[in-house]
Parts: sequence; C-alpha cells; structure tokens
Amino acid sequence: MSTPDYGSFSMLDLFRAELDMQSQALTASLLALERDPVASAELEAAMRAAHSLKGAARIVELMPAVRVANAMEECLVAAQHGQLRLSQEHIDALLKGVDLLGVLAAEEGAGAAAEPRIAAFLQALEGGLRPEPPADAAPVLVEIPSVSPMPPAPVAALVPDEVLPSVPASFPAAEAAPVATERMIRITAQSMTRLLGLAGESLIEARRLRPFADSLQRLRRQHAELARALDTVRAGLPVDEEDGPAAQALAVARSALGESRDYLAMRLAELDSIDRRGTDLANRLYAETLESRMRPFEDGVRGYSRTVRDLSRALGKQARLAIVGGPTGIDRDILDQLDTPLGHLLRNAIDHGLETPEERLAVGKPAEGLIRLEARHTAGLLQIIIADDGRGIDLDRLRRVVVERQLIAGEAAARLSEAELLEFLFLPGFSMKPTVSDVSGRGVGLDAVQATVKEMRGRVVISTRLGEGTRFLFELPLTLSVIRTLLVEVDGEPYALPLAGITRTLKLERTAIETLEGRPHFRFGDRPVGLVTAHELLERGAARADEAELAVVVIGEGENTYGLIVDRFLGERELVVRLLDPRLGKIKDISAAALMEDGAPVLIVDMDDLLQSADKLAAAGAFRGLRQGRAAAVQHRRKRVLVVDDSLTVRELERKLLEQHGYAVEIAVDGMDGWNAVRSEAFDLVVTDVDMPRMDGIELVTLIKRDPRLNRLPVMIVSYKDREEDRRRGLDAGADYYLTKSSFHDETLIHAVEDLIGGAMG
Repeated sequence: MSTPDYGSFSMLDLFRAELDMQSQALTASLLALERDPVASAELEAAMRAAHSLKGAARIVELMPAVRVANAMEECLVAAQHGQLRLSQEHIDALLKGVDLLGVLAAEEGAGAAAEPRIAAFLQALEGGLRPEPPADAAPVLVEIPSVSPMPPAPVAALVPDEVLPSVPASFPAAEAAPVATERMIRITAQSMTRLLGLAGESLIEARRLRPFADSLQRLRRQHAELARALDTVRAGLPVDEEDGPAAQALAVARSALGESRDYLAMRLAELDSIDRRGTDLANRLYAETLESRMRPFEDGVRGYSRTVRDLSRALGKQARLAIVGGPTGIDRDILDQLDTPLGHLLRNAIDHGLETPEERLAVGKPAEGLIRLEARHTAGLLQIIIADDGRGIDLDRLRRVVVERQLIAGEAAARLSEAELLEFLFLPGFSMKPTVSDVSGRGVGLDAVQATVKEMRGRVVISTRLGEGTRFLFELPLTLSVIRTLLVEVDGEPYALPLAGITRTLKLERTAIETLEGRPHFRFGDRPVGLVTAHELLERGAARADEAELAVVVIGEGENTYGLIVDRFLGERELVVRLLDPRLGKIKDISAAALMEDGAPVLIVDMDDLLQSADKLAAAGAFRGLRQGRAAAVQHRRKRVLVVDDSLTVRELERKLLEQHGYAVEIAVDGMDGWNAVRSEAFDLVVTDVDMPRMDGIELVTLIKRDPRLNRLPVMIVSYKDREEDRRRGLDAGADYYLTKSSFHDETLIHAVEDLIGGAMG
C-alpha cells in the first residue's frame, strides 16, 4: 500500500482540512435537528463531529478551539441523554460555535483576538443551554485518547488549489476512517486545465486516422480500376502476340499490381485496427481526465443550506433548502462560477419569492417555504434548477412596471408573451421591489446571473405561476473545455457556430425572401424573420449572388431572431477550445479558436456578439448584403454617426432624429460594442451614454482619444448626469461635447451634431 506525501501540509493545515470536512457534517446535522430535535441519528452524527474536532484541536494544541468544541460536544451529549431538548436558540448557539471554530483556525494566534467571542459563546451554553444533571445521574465521561504513533491516513487532495484530506488516524474520531488504497496527490487548477486540453487534443488527433484511411480506400479502388484496364489491354492483343513480349510484360505488371493490392489491403486492415484502438484509448483518456475535473454538485452547494436558514430568519421567514441530484458530477470551473449566480437567486427566492409564515398559512401553505436546488444531466447538457414555492411573479404588475419605466410602449407591452416579458427582469438596474435593502432591490442581481451564465456558453430561462412559485432553469455545457459546434463556410473560410446559440438550420429558396420595410425577411413559423449575411457581420467579402438556394442558420430568440446566411454547411464538430492570446484583446464577434481534424485552425464565433452586431445593423437599417449597389452607394455618401446607448428607447429616439436630418446612423448597445464598431468601421461622429454594462462611456471616450487612428474622431456624451463634476469628468476624458438628457430637445441634439461635423451630406 502506498503512503501519501505530507511534505506540504503543516499540522494546522491538517486541522483546517479536518474542520472543513467535519463542520459541513456538523452544520448539516444541526439544520436537520432544527426540524427534528430528537432525531437520534443526527444527534449522534453531530456529537461525533464535535468530538472529532475537539480531539483534532488538542493534537495541534489549539486550546481555544478545544474549549469551544468541548462545550458543543457536552451540549449534544446532554441532548442525546434526554437532559435537554434542543431549541432554535440551542441551534443558533451551536452554529455560532461552528463559525467560531473557523475563525480560530484561520491563522495562528487568532484565539487571543477571539477571546471575547469565546467567552460569550461558552457563557451561552453553560449558563442555560446545558442544565445540571440529576443528582442520581452518573457524570458523563468523555475519554480523550492519546496521540497514536500510527502514520496518518491518506490526504485526499486531488482538488486544484484545495486541501481536503481524509481524517488522519492520529486525530481521535468516533469511528476509524477506512484507509484509502490509492495515493492521492495535489495538482493545480492550471495543470488540470492543461491536462484536459491535451486529452481533448489527443481525441481530435485520434480521429484524423479515419479520413486518412478513407483516402487509402480510394487508392485501393484505383488499383482495381487499373487491374481492369490491364485485363482490357490483354484481351485486345492480337492472337499471334498472346505469348509475345507485350503479353509477358502485361502479365508481370498484372502480378505486381496484385501483390500491391494485397499489401495495401493488409496495411488498411492494420490501420483500421490502430484507428479503433487509438480512438478508444483517446476516448477513455479524455473521459478519465474529464472525470477527474468533476466534483459532486453537493460539494459546491452544501453551504447554501446554512445561508438559506440564516437569511430567512433574518427576514422573519421560514425556509428550507432541498438539494436534489447532489452526486451529479459537474466540471470544477462551472461549479466555481455558479457560486455567485446561485447565491443571487437564493437570496431573491427568500426576499422576493417566499411569503411570511402568516401569509403562507393564510393561503393554505405550510409556514415553512421550500426552495429546491437540483442538478441533472439531460441530452448532453447540464441543467441546474432553482425553484421556490412562494408567491410567484405578478406578470400584470411586471407589465405595468416595464411601461412606467418607458422600456417599451404600452401597446407593444400588451402583445409580449410571458417569456418575452420575463426577459425584462434581466435588464441592468431593473427591480420590481420598491425599496432597497441589504439583500435586494438594487437591480444588480439577475443581469449578473445572465451575464455569468452566458460566459459559460449557457442560457437561463424563467417560468412562474402566480401564487405557486418561480423556477429558474440553467442549461450549461458539461465542460467548458470542449464545445459542440456547427461548421459553416463563409468566403472560403470555416467558422464554428456553437450549437447552444443556434435555433435551427435550413435551406431557403430565394423566391421565399420577402422585403419588409426595405429589409429582406422570410417566414419562420408564424412570423417574419430578418435576414443578414455572415459576410457582412464578419466582414468577409460579399455573399454569393448566383445561388438559387441559401444556407441559413436561425439565431437568437423572440424579437431578436435573425436568419444568418452562410455559403454552406460543413457539418457538426466537437472542438477543443483554445483561448485567444489576451494581448489580442476582445476580437469582434469571435470568442476562441480550435483545431480541426486535419490540424487547420478554425475561429469559434461569439454568438452574443454576433447577435448584437445584427441588432446594430438592423436598428440602423444598414444591411447591405442583399441590396442593390445603388442604395449602398447612397448610404456611403452620407455622414455616419455611431449611437452608443444601452437604453432601447434612447437609442431609437436618437437614431430616428438623426436619420430624419439625413445622417446615416449605426448603433451599439454598450461601450464594448461601440469600441468594436469604431475600430472596424469609419464614422464621422460618436454619440455615447455614460452608464452602460461591459464598458461605460467615459472608458470608451478615453480609448478613442488614446488611439492614434481615432483620436480626431469627435465624441459627444449624452447623459442623465447633469452635475458639473460629471460634465467635467466627461470633458476631461476627451469628449468634444457634453449634453444632458434632462435638457434634451430635438433641436439641441441636431445643433450640437451640426456644430461638430456639419450637415448630413459631405
């Protein structure tokens, strides 16, 4: 049996690892005891955990922690023996004891600073939580075993940058932990990521043998054709030359060709065997490496039970978290990135979703609300579900709020479907809560949730029923290292479109294209969908004009659905993602790269960026791919203005106003989109807001003025911020004009534009 390497672990490190493991078990048992104070199995588990922590603290001579753990153990032993019944106050105090142990283990010497908290904790337990035993009861004796000279048990540390060892045998525990039969090692997250990348590349390389074998099969067929040709020549010889030199030469050639065919057949059989073995080995290697990156879902969310309990009590509510699918394996990177969005949604569920106990009882619900957190694998995707049984979302009220905030006109709001209406909840700064608290109400939660999920190439969907609850569904890839894509050809180059961002692919007859408000559309289901060419969005030449049938990829959803015209489909591929060099910065419409089976590079399209580019062109009426050249030429003779604003209302107002005065307008939905636009196209003026996601207006102005190619481009700021210091900050960044929206009038904007760049025609 191999033994673990303890070289990098101090005794305090081992205690912290012990505390991490035992405190999770202790917290889970205490939360269960809060619902059933006499559950014998949970009392036993909690007592054992406290006892083990006391012994571990004694081993490392962390005496303040010994005092805390001992008091907790005595309280739990008393509950086991029926000398007290655990109340909510008991559970509160014991949970504070768990937190206190974490403080004491954080760093050496923390005990002195935490002495007041230790004294308060001990006083709480000893002053009332632990009654005196009856006079005739024998004292409870807890034996502390001496330190054993046995070697410690293996340390399970296959977690990147984490130390999660098993309990060393020298730590006293109620039961001896089973001794592991495998040696565990530590490995960094970066090494694991590189290892998975190499395993993925080996899988791709193994698949290259099949196309090579297919090409050799073509050579085999050519041999057969050559043999038939030789037979034809032999049959065409005159009778008197059947045994002559020509016939003998043909016979030799025929024999050599036969040997060559047999040799090729044997090599093909060997190659086929190598292909099968190599592909199987690469698949097993990749699966094993991927599995080593997986963590059980419950490992990342176990602490949420305590969070839900504490927050609900602080808000005067009762709530319980049910974790379903705890053993489901999840990529470590995904599990780490899920922490923030799940925390947001759990806080929202408690604060917004769940009613008070009185409200729940009044409508026939149990006083305690239930929040369900579930993980499962479905159809090659990871699904995370966060659902509560609270009041649900009032869609009529949401519709009114959207209209009141002028996010959409009343008539348009009335036509929105439930899914389209719920999408407004993801807007930055949007909240239905009238007041702001420490928990929620600032409108910075759900937009961050959606942004994080999109970074992981996933999506989030809301569903709700008034009075019954709300459900959030995350659909995520199983791993971030490999992506399933559709390969398409654009101007002779392959591009990879992630399947998660594709609604449908189809072949579209040119006769099915209609013109609506000057733009090409086609019927998709029961509504018209705008067409845009990938050539135009990716700036890859012009689309083919002679094709009777177009290859179209439907992307986006709801009102932001487009038909993306490509040259042709190349088929589906699983690609190992290779991140671009950070020195390149953010490349417009591109997220990463990969290698295909033949070693050729391919760019992976950023579907969110692509949709924003399509939105920008659609709003500006600037689609040129399927237009006549004369219309495009007229467009180029007008001065071009880029409007950068994250508010749909403001964008449309400014665009229509400028177009009415003859300017050619294109739009950007935030600062990053605007920065991509000014670097790739020529403009005469930029009109930008200040407060925007991803990149604000001040940063955009600063980047433009620092760029030697763009620093002469006039920039106008149009913002609600009308304080003198805000105006000075914008002008200091390099803005040529600062206009406040509060004083905004049609003439004001047009006069400012004319002052900067003159009239529309130039």
